[in-house]
Amino acid sequence: VSTNKHTEKLRVTLHSQSNCLELQTLLNNLPNAMSCVQVREMMTRRVDYLDEIPRMPDFLLALRPHTVWEKTPIKLFCTVQGNPRPLVQWYKAGVPIYPPNTPGKYKIESKYGVHSLEELTTLFNYQRISLIHASKLEVGLFDRFPVTFGVEGESATLVCSMVVVPDLPNLPPIAQWYRDDKLLTPSKLVEMSVGGGKARLTLPHLAKDDEGLYTLRIFTKDGTSDHSAYLFVSDAAPTTAGAPGAPMSVKVYDVGSDYVLVAWKPPNTVNEAPITGYFVDRCEAGSDTWVQCNDAPVKVCKYPAHGLHVGRTYYFRVRAVNKAGISRPSRKSDKVIALDDAERLRLEVIKIKGKYEVVIKDDELEGHVTIPGEPTDVHVSEIFKSYVVLSWTPPSRRGRAPLWYIIEKVSGTGAWRRINTAVKLHSPRYPVFDLQDGQKYQFRVYSVNANGSSEASAPSEPVQKVDEDGVPSAPTHVVATRNTKTSVFVQWEASKEQKSLMGYYIDARVVGAKEWFACNNKPFKHTRFVAHGLIQGETYVFRVQAVNVFGLSEESQESSPVSVQPALAIPSAPYGITMLSSDGSSITLAWKSPKHSGGSRINAYYIDQRDVNDTVWTEVNLAAVTERVCTVDNLTEGNYYEFRVQAGNLVGVGLPSDPSPPLKCEAWTMEEPGPAYDLRFSEVRSHSLVILWKAPVYTGASSVTGYFVDMAKKGSSEFVTLNQETVNRRYLQVTGLEEGETYVFRVRAVNAKGVGKPSELSDPVCARPLPGTKEIVAGVDEETGDIFLSLEACEVSEMSEFVWSKNYKTIGDCPRVSVSTKGRTSRLTFTNPDKDDLGRYSVFVTDTDGVSSSYTLTEDTLNTMLELSYAIRHPVVPLKHGLNYEVLEKGHVRFWVQAEKLSSSVSYRFIFNDKEVKSGEGYKISHDVATGIIQMTVDNFTRASEGTYTVQIHDGKAKTQSSLVLVGDVFKAALKEAEFQRREHIRKQGPHFSEYLDFTVTEDCTVLLTCKVANVKKETTFQWYKDDEEIVPETPPNVMSGACGLPFSRKDQGVYKAVLSDNRGKDTSAFDISGKGSISLLSYCVCSCASASDLVLQCTPEGIRLQCYMKYYTEEMKTIWKHKESKIASSERMRIGGAAEMAWMQICDPTDREKGLYSIEISDGVKTHVRSFDLSGQGKHRLVTYRGRVLGGLPDVATIMEDKSLSLTCTVGGEPTPEVTWLKNEQEVESNEHTRVTFDGGKFSSLVINQVTPDDSGKYSINVRNKYGGEFVEITVSVYRHGEQIPEPKLGQSPGPKSPTPGPKSPTPAPKSPTIRQLGKKKPTGR
Repeated sequence: VSTNKHTEKLRVTLHSQSNCLELQTLLNNLPNAMSCVQVREMMTRRVDYLDEIPRMPDFLLALRPHTVWEKTPIKLFCTVQGNPRPLVQWYKAGVPIYPPNTPGKYKIESKYGVHSLEELTTLFNYQRISLIHASKLEVGLFDRFPVTFGVEGESATLVCSMVVVPDLPNLPPIAQWYRDDKLLTPSKLVEMSVGGGKARLTLPHLAKDDEGLYTLRIFTKDGTSDHSAYLFVSDAAPTTAGAPGAPMSVKVYDVGSDYVLVAWKPPNTVNEAPITGYFVDRCEAGSDTWVQCNDAPVKVCKYPAHGLHVGRTYYFRVRAVNKAGISRPSRKSDKVIALDDAERLRLEVIKIKGKYEVVIKDDELEGHVTIPGEPTDVHVSEIFKSYVVLSWTPPSRRGRAPLWYIIEKVSGTGAWRRINTAVKLHSPRYPVFDLQDGQKYQFRVYSVNANGSSEASAPSEPVQKVDEDGVPSAPTHVVATRNTKTSVFVQWEASKEQKSLMGYYIDARVVGAKEWFACNNKPFKHTRFVAHGLIQGETYVFRVQAVNVFGLSEESQESSPVSVQPALAIPSAPYGITMLSSDGSSITLAWKSPKHSGGSRINAYYIDQRDVNDTVWTEVNLAAVTERVCTVDNLTEGNYYEFRVQAGNLVGVGLPSDPSPPLKCEAWTMEEPGPAYDLRFSEVRSHSLVILWKAPVYTGASSVTGYFVDMAKKGSSEFVTLNQETVNRRYLQVTGLEEGETYVFRVRAVNAKGVGKPSELSDPVCARPLPGTKEIVAGVDEETGDIFLSLEACEVSEMSEFVWSKNYKTIGDCPRVSVSTKGRTSRLTFTNPDKDDLGRYSVFVTDTDGVSSSYTLTEDTLNTMLELSYAIRHPVVPLKHGLNYEVLEKGHVRFWVQAEKLSSSVSYRFIFNDKEVKSGEGYKISHDVATGIIQMTVDNFTRASEGTYTVQIHDGKAKTQSSLVLVGDVFKAALKEAEFQRREHIRKQGPHFSEYLDFTVTEDCTVLLTCKVANVKKETTFQWYKDDEEIVPETPPNVMSGACGLPFSRKDQGVYKAVLSDNRGKDTSAFDISGKGSISLLSYCVCSCASASDLVLQCTPEGIRLQCYMKYYTEEMKTIWKHKESKIASSERMRIGGAAEMAWMQICDPTDREKGLYSIEISDGVKTHVRSFDLSGQGKHRLVTYRGRVLGGLPDVATIMEDKSLSLTCTVGGEPTPEVTWLKNEQEVESNEHTRVTFDGGKFSSLVINQVTPDDSGKYSINVRNKYGGEFVEITVSVYRHGEQIPEPKLGQSPGPKSPTPGPKSPTPAPKSPTIRQLGKKKPTGR
């Protein structure tokens, strides 16, 4: 039952007063002849009239709470009135009560407006029966959701807290969510909940379709309570760099049996390449496979998808394409069933006897019609550049067989041609793509069923494939104005040519930047928009684009730059009025500045006062007060006063503060100081902050000597003193704070008489830095070399000022420093820094939420920056190479220097023996900026060129010089080389040797004396000489080939000479073969190195051997063996040697450490030959597995009492199975009853001595061998008698035997004395 008692009573009262007034007027005008009966009739009629007045339902007697025993019946009553008679519905826990549904549980009665509900059986968990409707609750909203930013694919939650009265757990308030004024309903993409004092909306998978203005509407007793905020959804990172964002708002229209029209909205392209088209995909319900509908991208935001299957359910999505790639797919559309609406209209429902319904189709009433009629109204419903959509009306006579259509087209006077040859069309719509530009077409349609085809329809009107419309015109007059500290209000004039406008995209750019960014990612339909998420203090420009089905318009002109600042307003009220001192006739007050300045600097304060017994405020100051301290005079001692303060700015005077507490005007006479005041904070971080304050105005009997600072968590009265000793400065750095915790502080001043009264509590401060907080940076200017401190503020306002301090004392006009501010950055520059500038520097940014930072300048830091400053102010051209020289052809000498970098304005000069050298005769001076080389070439380098050469370089402010001293032996070497190059130049003017005589070795080890000649002609002669006697070879030398050779054998020794001559000159080359065999050895070395084979593995009794075969080998040949790129030196374990035709390396007792790549390098003096072999330990090249080995199990020492049995057992291995021999004192042990030797399975060998005696003590050993080698392991056995102490174990002291240097067939060595061992398990040693 709904009720509004107050409204109904008011309306009834008004009607009653009106009728009474009317009756009184009639009585006054009645003639004397009117009787009292007539008057009574009129009064009765007024009562009847009141009974006919409609009245809202109202409870005269409402329900009241009951407490009853379990299983005891309960009866509830209420009385209701209203006209007409109200209908009453009972509820339990919000669920309607219907007695027929629960027989025997409830009994409901209604008599004369009295309603009752009797519950016959009451359970213990009885719930409240309520007649309160959810819309009658009182709801207040707070902690409302702000503007929210999300990214595609992520989730977002909007939460609003609320207070509900009465707060019924089973009766939450009615909450509705809207997006862009459209009611949202719960789904997989939208989750809603109300309860627990919160209304929550969750979007689990964001898409740009979700962007918009979200509104929460709560129905309350007094109407509705709303809150709205915008949700922005930006594009997810593209799969391909530069690809566009995903399209959005995919909708399906014009649904047919095999055809639908898909439409969408284009994405915003800010910095990406323009969109060239779209791909449309479809997916059947129940499948995850997406099929592309169009082969070529469609250029408009519509596409007719055909070829669907009748009755199946489909989803659609769209992808955008540009030259960089393809976008992510859009959110899929709502599901759509491929059924034609015309089919539903053909269904008829016939009722039989008013009771039964029969559904039939129209064609079932057609009689015996078999062939369908022709379609009608053939026309083109959609015309675009890439396709047209043909539509028609189905025939009225269809026949009872399934119906489909055939389409034909004709251009001009040509023949009709069928279009849909491959598919049967069931829908009366069809997209036609293959039309030629510039030609006009007509279309006609046939109806076809199993019985035949109809006549052709009437042809359509001629149509040409063209765009009906294009993109809209660009918006104009874009104006941006201040809104809040993170948003700007943008408005513009709508496009003049809208052409089915979808909305607008708004872009922004920071002034001075090149990149634009999107303010919205879903078309905005209005011409006024608030751009959120901007940086306070930054300056932006804006532009707007219109959007329709054809894409985006041209960009509008940019708006005027606007700074992100709150809109101007009056300041808020000051607060925190406190008394600093009083002398009996005046009171000194202080207060805190308003929390909101209104976007303009506060330039005035006005104080009012009143006696506590007065109600009228009196102005204290007519002229504005600029400081937050004021002394109020002319007060009466002993009276109590209240004060209030108003702040003023450029806009006007704000609201007054709350009145101060009553303050008594009496002289302060205490000896302790008064309270400190103006507590403020700086450098608030996660675990620290700096608190600052001002000194007391009243100092007491003596001056203030220090301060105590107390701290407490917000809401707590337990203060902790932070400093055990007083601080004599007016600031304190507080550390050890809990991140996110809120604190309050107070300060107490101290003088010689004691501790004064505490200050007023500070504002609560949360230990959390501002988002984007940056610290002061110390640096040196790269251009000027100035040393500076700099801070980039995370936020600024139009009125913000950077206030720099040293040791928290404001730096005024000081000649030692200068302050400059540009945008969000302020710089403190030192004029001439020295030790007097050391200290702690801090900066505070006014008109912000506490942006501040500090930096301690130490001596080490200052010295480092001074060095860098000097280097910048006295720059040096950096050199890659100092002055050097080289001798060129013809004997010219080039002096050069190379700098790391040169500019085009570089200047330089060369100095030789203190005289500048100019470019001219005999000297060439030049430079190359690209390479940084400066050079001087001396054409005639003679003995007079000895001395010091210097080059001096100036490049801008930088300069450098480099010198080279050419005297003594260095000069002589340079002069000798220059003279040689001059002679060589002269020699090369005629026939000459380009390569002098040398030897070479052929593949068959033949040694040749060879040389190369140049600048020859046919007349040039070539002669061979040996010991000055001419040699005439069988084959005359051919100088025109450029090379000549002479065979050489080991017997030929002497001095060989070749002479080349013609009319231009003569050149000679000699080669001395001393007779010591060096040439012969070298030649055979070269031949042998070239014939080296691959490394071969050979197993020996001592281990393994790597061998390299060659034609000839001698120890004088240079060979290097390597293991894992490390050079191997010959040792006892790694032995290196060779034979007549082989080089080898023996690895004795190989272990896992010897695994790896082995190689041999053989050098012939000209070329190095490398052969390698991989001992990886796998396959046939295993190191250890083949050789006989003791794998473990034996101790070093065995001590045993006599008459006991001793068992020595070990595990052996090898392939083939090794032979095992046990020895005692180097004599083989024979197996008998006392000593038993066993060898089981080729793996386990044992020596068992029964009833040992002292004679059994001695050195025992086991020898395990096969054809690849073996191991020898020793054990010391000690037997002691009964009653004797166990003897100390004694190990053998003689070293193990050494294996001989392996030869081609090294014998297996016999075991000798044991090797020294550690106590414990035996580690076998290979032999």
